[in-house]
Amino acid sequence: MMRLEQRGEKDIHVLRYFSSFVSVSEGKVVYVSEPVLRFCPLARHLYRDLFPSRPADNTNLKKAIKETIESKIRDYGFFTARRKLEGEDIFVPYGASEMFMFALKNKVIDAAVVVCEGAGTVVTNQPCLVQGIGGRMNSLLLTSPISGIMEKLRHHHCRIIFEHALIDQARGVEEAIKMGYRRIGVTVSGPRADDLKRLHVLEKQSGATIVSLVVCTTGIAADRVDAIRRHADLVWSCASYDVRDRIGPSALMQLSCQIPVFVLTHKGIDFVSGYSDKSDSIRGLDLHRQYIVSHDRQGRRVRMGHFDAFIREARLPVGARHSARFADSVR
Repeated sequence: MMRLEQRGEKDIHVLRYFSSFVSVSEGKVVYVSEPVLRFCPLARHLYRDLFPSRPADNTNLKKAIKETIESKIRDYGFFTARRKLEGEDIFVPYGASEMFMFALKNKVIDAAVVVCEGAGTVVTNQPCLVQGIGGRMNSLLLTSPISGIMEKLRHHHCRIIFEHALIDQARGVEEAIKMGYRRIGVTVSGPRADDLKRLHVLEKQSGATIVSLVVCTTGIAADRVDAIRRHADLVWSCASYDVRDRIGPSALMQLSCQIPVFVLTHKGIDFVSGYSDKSDSIRGLDLHRQYIVSHDRQGRRVRMGHFDAFIREARLPVGARHSARFADSVR
């Protein structure tokens, strides 16, 4: 396939943020769809000046979404050749890229398969790159080549799977296995949860250990929830009631209350242990019980990333007073 840049066409990138679909081209936000969420604690945490604590009308919400993405473009070079690709700051206490960074540092995994705008599916074994790529990136659904980003990634010895910047995480894992990696972490967006079955088959065929992290689950269909429940190792519930209600009760562990992250398998527990200063204690938990890791000062203190948290037994899922919520007309 001929690259867009070679044909002189504009680049195009589509992501989801605060339940809106956002299109970016030539470093500018060109479209924001109507949001169906009314409140998101993560958006409030990261962009307090833009997102009010009380529900807002759609006009103001769309403006806040547009300004948020524009700030990422302006400050970090997202969707442009100015893209900053290295970083170690933790933006989200239980973010996927943050946990990948620690898992790589602590040798829990050998490589991560992630998505970067302008490059698509990427394989890296460098902690600062996996955090730089994903630390402030939202659910990227479609992207097209940006040569400046690709050149920077190659300079840092990342493997770009497709010259046309396709997003295909299963193909990325296949390439990581060919590169000799045996313990691989991979992000899968909720709408692409069908890929989890491919990853499950690939793990059996190759003998590699593949840890699947499902992110961005707001609004996904019921069949995707079933695929996640059967095959994922960790899942971010985002604003999905179905993930909370249908997956949460059978989880081994929950991280956070406001936006729960459910740990579903022994592999998932091992992965989470790499994020903790008490890794042996996490691995040694009785997995016939359920646990919550939160900041509510109940239970045993444990360091998660750069934050103090507390772990205790609990019946899952555990809710929060201020969690993501939809408009009244949308579940």
